[in-house]
Amino acid sequence: MGIINATPDSFSDGGAFYDAGAAAEHGRRLAAAGALILDVGGESTRPGAEPVRVQDEADRVLPVIRALAKDTDALISIDSRKPEVAHEALLAGAHLVNDVTGFRDPEMLRVCGEAGAPVVIMHMQGDPRTMQEDPFYANVVAEVHDYLLEREWQALKAGVPDVVLDPGIGFGKTTEHNLELLRSIPQLVAGGRKVMIGASRKGVIAAIAGPSEPEGRDPGSIAIHLHAAAGSAALVRVHDVAGHVQALRVWERLHG
Repeated sequence: MGIINATPDSFSDGGAFYDAGAAAEHGRRLAAAGALILDVGGESTRPGAEPVRVQDEADRVLPVIRALAKDTDALISIDSRKPEVAHEALLAGAHLVNDVTGFRDPEMLRVCGEAGAPVVIMHMQGDPRTMQEDPFYANVVAEVHDYLLEREWQALKAGVPDVVLDPGIGFGKTTEHNLELLRSIPQLVAGGRKVMIGASRKGVIAAIAGPSEPEGRDPGSIAIHLHAAAGSAALVRVHDVAGHVQALRVWERLHG
């Protein structure tokens, strides 16, 4: 899954693809590089980010989705926590909905169920403004997995045809929480569940390997995502599609 941030303030490439034309062109490049899914977002969910008005978010993402639906064969995901934006995005040509709040709003499940749209359900403790202030869990793996499985059940009950689970690396977690969740991927996959890992350029990489700007963290991103592949994750959500495609092809050949 290739990331398209149609925002002025995302942590890695905020502003680079704020213009709809630039964002659509970036999506075409990601598709050509081998992205199966293009994830279009119009609201930054970096730590400390402020919410964006519904109309502003829609104005950012809808032209990009329409252009990509017309120009590429890739699946298109709308990265949003707002039912109104998800609804309009699906009408504009998006195929699935990626909600960082884990579909806490029941209206999101109704929109996706009625549209027959698959979903990515992510775990986040708190909200983007507060999630990294003091994250705490008695047992992070049990709590996150239990939450995701409960939300998966609710989604299927609402008529959603397919569900991907995302433990939410970096969303209300310390470095050690993130590492425990990454080590537990095989547990979450058990039973045939589909799991997505999105650690691309996140602070956990700098915490482990030393200070770096987000765009300098692609090697660490690939390391985490190869670990996810080894644990049978179905998807990885990344900025550097070409680098990941190359790494995954070599890894796949080595492991048969």
